[in-house]
Order: sequence, then C-alpha cells, then structure tokens
Amino acid sequence: MTEPASEFHVPVRRLAVLGVPAAFVGVLCALLLWGLSALAGVVERLLWQSLPDGLGVARDTPLLVIGLLALAGLSTGLVIRYAPGHAGPDPATTELVSAPLPLGALPGLAVALVITLAGGVSLGPENPIMAINAGLVVALGMRFVRGVNAPQWLLISTAGTIGAMFGTPLAAALMFSELDPGDRRIPLWDRLFPALVSATTGALFMTKVADLDMAIDLPDYTWHGIGDLAWVSLVALVAAALGIAGAYVFDPLHRLLHRIGNPVVLLTLAGAVLGVLGVVGGTVTLFKGLDQMRELPGMVATTSAAGFLGLALVKLVAMLVASASGFRGGRIFPVVFVGAALGFAAHGFFPDLPVALAVAGATAGIVVAVTRSGWMSIFLVVVVVPDLDILVPVLFATLVAWLLVTNRPELLAKPVEVGGPHEPADGAGVDGTRVPDDGDADDREGQREQPADVREDGTQDAELADPAGHHDR
Repeated sequence: MTEPASEFHVPVRRLAVLGVPAAFVGVLCALLLWGLSALAGVVERLLWQSLPDGLGVARDTPLLVIGLLALAGLSTGLVIRYAPGHAGPDPATTELVSAPLPLGALPGLAVALVITLAGGVSLGPENPIMAINAGLVVALGMRFVRGVNAPQWLLISTAGTIGAMFGTPLAAALMFSELDPGDRRIPLWDRLFPALVSATTGALFMTKVADLDMAIDLPDYTWHGIGDLAWVSLVALVAAALGIAGAYVFDPLHRLLHRIGNPVVLLTLAGAVLGVLGVVGGTVTLFKGLDQMRELPGMVATTSAAGFLGLALVKLVAMLVASASGFRGGRIFPVVFVGAALGFAAHGFFPDLPVALAVAGATAGIVVAVTRSGWMSIFLVVVVVPDLDILVPVLFATLVAWLLVTNRPELLAKPVEVGGPHEPADGAGVDGTRVPDDGDADDREGQREQPADVREDGTQDAELADPAGHHDR
C-alpha cells in the first residue's frame, strides 16, 4: 500500500547541500550553451557576411545559399562519419531528454551543433546542447560528488539547460511539473528543488551575457468577446493539423533518406536541398528562426497572406528535411517560426482577426502538436506574444488543439538499419547508435510502458525513483 507523503521526512539539510553543486551545474550548462552559440555566431558572420562581401555578391545569391548549405551538410557528414561516437545518436530518433552520452562523443556533437547553427540549417540547439550538458554533468557529478545518482544529475542538467535556453527557470518548472519525475509520494517541490536551483542559476547567467528576448513586435491585444475564442481555436486547430501532417511524413522521410548509407553523401545532398528551399523561401527561412521571426512584422507591407503561408511551409519542410537527414539540432525553435508565420498568414486572410491573437493561436497549435507538452506550448506563446490579456484565449486554444493531437503520431522517427560497407560494427547505424533487430521490437514496446524507475520485476528502485535523494521516512 502506498504510504502518504506526510510520512516522509524531508532532509532539508541535504536539499540545501545539494543546492550548491546544482547551482554550479546551472552556470556550467549556461556557459556551454553561450560559448557554443557565440562560436557559431562568429562562424556565421564569416560565412554569411565576410565571405559574400569578399566575393562581391549579395547574401541571398542562390548559388551562395545552396553552396553554403551543401558545405554545412558535407562538414556535418564528415563529423558524423569520422568523429568518435559519431557525434551522438540521430536526434530524429531521440526525445529531447535522453540517456547521457559518453564523454568521447561530446566534442563531435559540439562541432556538429556549431555547423548547424552557423550554416543556416533550420534547426535549433535544443537536442545537442541537452545531450552535451547531460553527458558532461553526469560524468563530473558521478566522479566528484558522492550520494547523487546519474538520474539526479540528468534532471539537474536538463533543468539548468532549459533555464539557460529561455532565460527563466519557469520553463523548467512547468516542464517538470508536467512530467512529475521521481517518487510521487514525495512533494513535487522537494523532488525538484536541486533542479530548479540549477535552472535559476543557468537563467541568471544567460540573462547577463546574452539577449534572449523572443518577443515579436505586435499591436496590443484587446478582448473582443467570445468570438475571439472561436477564432483562436480555429487557428490553433489548423496549425496543429499542419504539425500532425509533418509527424505523419517524418518517419517515412527518415527511412527514405537513410537508404543512402553514407552520411557524408546523405547530408551533402540534404544540405543542397535545404539551400534550394532557402532560395525559394528567402534567407528569412534559414537558421533556427528566432531572430528571423522578429523580421516578420516588418514584412507585412510587402508580403501577402499567401506569402506568409509559403514561408511557414518552406520552414516546416526545411526543418523536416534537416532533422530527418541527420543534422544535429532541435525542432522546437524552427516550429515557433512556423507558428508565427502561420499567424501572420491567418491575419492576412482574415484582417478582422487580431494579429497578436492569430500568432498566439498558431504558435500554440503547432508547438503542442510537435512537443506534446501543453505547458511548453503556453510558455512559448507567452514569451513570443508577452501580453497577459491573451493568456486565457491561448489556454483555451491549447486545450482544443490537444484534443486533435491526442493519439496522433509524434514527430519522432524509428531507428533504421543502414547497410553498406561504411556501416559501423556491432549493429550500429551511421550515426553510431545501436540498431535493435526485429526481435527486440516487442521488448522495446513493453519497456516503453514502464516508468524509468521500475525494474523488470515491477518493483520500484528507491534511488532512481527519487531524484532529490529523499530516502528517510
């Protein structure tokens, strides 16, 4: 019989002591994110400013765009093919938070991330920086701090990275409250205490060294009555449907692309395709999308509703191709751009629909379809459209969109076995991940039904179940 939470003795001193290394972890996670982003910024300026200026051509010259994206693909393919650990697993097949990587795989992954961010690939830093920070923090924590297990360090690292990425610990608090990790007999905030310390210090560091403002310059929203709920729900449903459509094609696209067994060839060709898409959509559809998203309001006078819809579709296709082909990057930030562009398109088609409401609804719909996280969807809308008056309509739209996305495929591909002479040994694919045989499929499905802190015999591991280290009763 489950014991009530009141029977647990919360070791306050242990929480306070663990808060010290957790604070350092937050700073470390932020430092790595900032450092890799700054390095990518330097390389980006060399490729997209200095090089065109030196050649005497415009930044949006088609041959330059296609050439630079193909170069990004070639470089990433070489890293994946030859770097130790193959620059980590294929992010198309892994969740945002996954098992820590060995230290040897982290340098290659860091190089691949810099190439993605600097080369104009339509992916963000989320998955790689999560993996880099987790691998380093777990290794250091297990080496130098006694009494804290690997799942605890993974939780603390994830929180620190999320806090740094968004400049606030609120994102981590919302995400973990939704996941509700650890032993549920222990109060949630006791379980999350060290993680939120890490998120706080990570956020504080990043706000001092970087501009994390994601807000779009939009007219203030004013409530117009119950009709606004209908409008925002309709926009969110359309955006969510588009996200679901992307999820349906993602796995088949991934399998199709990975018929090319050599990652160098695959990613070079994929980079060229991304370059063509960049020529079609313009440079505003390149890169992770946050800076480009803020350019959309200035394009209203020169871009039609169909034009904004085209930008959204090009960005979505570019994100799907980039992720499915094996570029190391995350999908959340590009999807936010897609949502914003869809919002401007909706406002263009229906001018009476307030643009802030349209952008908020579209962003909520497509983010909830891609992340399957209601809190993440609402949080991202609030930072993109920072207007508290819009919170109630957005919450309603998120709930409506949730009904549509429930039980639909997620934006996640299944690992595929890649044949050919370049395939690594021991059953690994070109990305270095082990490819289970068909006989393991049923076992994997069964394991997926169990929480990570449950043994095969159905009993709960107390240490793994309690990320905060509360074992006193």
